[in-house]
Amino acid sequence: MAKLGPTPDAISTVLANPSPDGSSPIPEIVVQVVDLNLKGNNRYMFNASDGKMRLKAMLNSPLGSDVISGKIQNLGLIRVLDYTVNDIPNKPEKYMIVTKCEMVSPALEMEIKSEVSKNEVKGEQVGIILKPKQEMVTKSAAQIMHEQNANMAPAARMAMTRRVHPIVSLNPYQGNWTIKVRVTNKGTMRTYSNARGQGCVFNVELTDEDGTEIQATMFNEAARKFYEKFQLGKVYYVSKGALKVANKKFSTVKNDYEMTLNENSEVEEVSNEEAFVPETKFDFIPIDMLGPHVNSKVLVDVIGVVTNVSPTMSIRRKSNNENIPKRDITIADESKKAVVVSLWNDLATGVGQELLDIADQSPVVAIKSLKVGDYQGVSLSTLSRSSIFVNPDLPEAKRLKSWYDSEGKEVSMASVGSGMSPSANSGAWSMYSDRISLSHLKDNPSLGEDKPVFFSVKAYISSIKPDQTLWYRACKMCNKKVTESLDGGFWCDGCQKNAEECSLRYILVARAMDATSEVYLSVFNNEAERIIGCSADELDKLRSEEHNLYEVKLKQATWVPHLFRVSVSQNEYNNEKRQRITARAAAPLDFAAESKFLLEEISKMKAS
Repeated sequence: MAKLGPTPDAISTVLANPSPDGSSPIPEIVVQVVDLNLKGNNRYMFNASDGKMRLKAMLNSPLGSDVISGKIQNLGLIRVLDYTVNDIPNKPEKYMIVTKCEMVSPALEMEIKSEVSKNEVKGEQVGIILKPKQEMVTKSAAQIMHEQNANMAPAARMAMTRRVHPIVSLNPYQGNWTIKVRVTNKGTMRTYSNARGQGCVFNVELTDEDGTEIQATMFNEAARKFYEKFQLGKVYYVSKGALKVANKKFSTVKNDYEMTLNENSEVEEVSNEEAFVPETKFDFIPIDMLGPHVNSKVLVDVIGVVTNVSPTMSIRRKSNNENIPKRDITIADESKKAVVVSLWNDLATGVGQELLDIADQSPVVAIKSLKVGDYQGVSLSTLSRSSIFVNPDLPEAKRLKSWYDSEGKEVSMASVGSGMSPSANSGAWSMYSDRISLSHLKDNPSLGEDKPVFFSVKAYISSIKPDQTLWYRACKMCNKKVTESLDGGFWCDGCQKNAEECSLRYILVARAMDATSEVYLSVFNNEAERIIGCSADELDKLRSEEHNLYEVKLKQATWVPHLFRVSVSQNEYNNEKRQRITARAAAPLDFAAESKFLLEEISKMKAS
């Protein structure tokens, strides 16, 4: 068995060919991983060593899982199958981005360093005994190219004519690159006006064959040039763009960078070949960790067991009075938390109907690109770019289904929006983050002037006026207000139909108080039920049968400590702006959890 180690002069080989063009095979490059460490979000840096020279290197994000699993180890050997060499800004150094590699050896006892010896002069490399990758057979370059082309799909043969970079290898300091991408989302052309004048802008979301996404933005001339060029679903070669660190406030794509294309950028449609279908990559967020993502621009992926599917509803859009279909499904996962997902348009009538038909089988769904809202504390909603996969062939789906069949179906699933813990590890936010006193709201009347802001408060309900309108008649299908029909029953404008029965839903104003101040709090159905302890139908029955007990029931709801997640916005009344404070979530005070929270706050005060 030959003694093999890092490929002799591997670093020199890499530096001599910094960007392999794909037209010829990459030579054997085995290096030792030295000083492996994590930098930033799942990006691992190391020094690549061939025993004589070192080169700074970085593994692309997907290879991070190989580090976590132990396939790539510090002081281990890897075979580099694809790479790109870039310059380090403001330094004479270079670094190699490894986009594809395989493990050759686990961690060795020490770093291999070449020494001048007789063995080395003879061409025998000092190292450790390794199994060669394969038996070498001498072939001409023509034979190698012929065999590669014969085994390649048409799309791959087309790509041989140019060096196509994976999106994950791009960075702001890279020079010439070309990516091959599919347009997975296309925005509308928007106009803007600033100190430099008026202009137009639009953006697209691009996905490569590995499923990596990036947002590309075009302004003015570039926007007009490429708006018709980019068509949703088509595949393009894109080059001569610029990258910068992504502004997460305006981007929904999970990428550290965003792309800008100008009028000199090149966009070429890929034709006369079998276009690739991007691999769908998921970054699942456990249901009990959704809290920090509420009202964020970043979209999330979730996986869960479907525990409930509602009938289709018809919702009237305020902007154009158009009726659009909606369906709610409830999903749960191993965190023993449940969340409602609202499906819209074709997803409501297509996949939603499929889920309704097999609801008794408790199917597993993986959903990509969901918006996290604050309805009922935490809720999810589909967008035009969302995708739903029913019973997907994923390890996470199989594990979740096995758990649910064995024990999950017997567990009572609590809504993720209620009763959250202050533990930072749980991702809870509703009741314990952004804690303020009521005096902060009173002392800052301009809060919520531009957009609603959210806080958490601990307060008591000091009074609920019994003579106010506490509820409204609601459609049992869509919860919108109904009116009595002349022909009997109740008419719903939202569903555009008459129903024999309706339900009552709370909509009330209560006075809330803490040790610092008092405010008026708008409370809707779910939160009011938690505060009062019964439904609006039950309270209405109590008022009609025994008015004294009705008032007693309202008094019993006062002077009980609650935790509230509130939104603060500005409403105009009689040409005067007023603060509107709305309870978005409510939960009774958990004294143990509250004590833990207060102790943590005291520790922070001591530390500061």
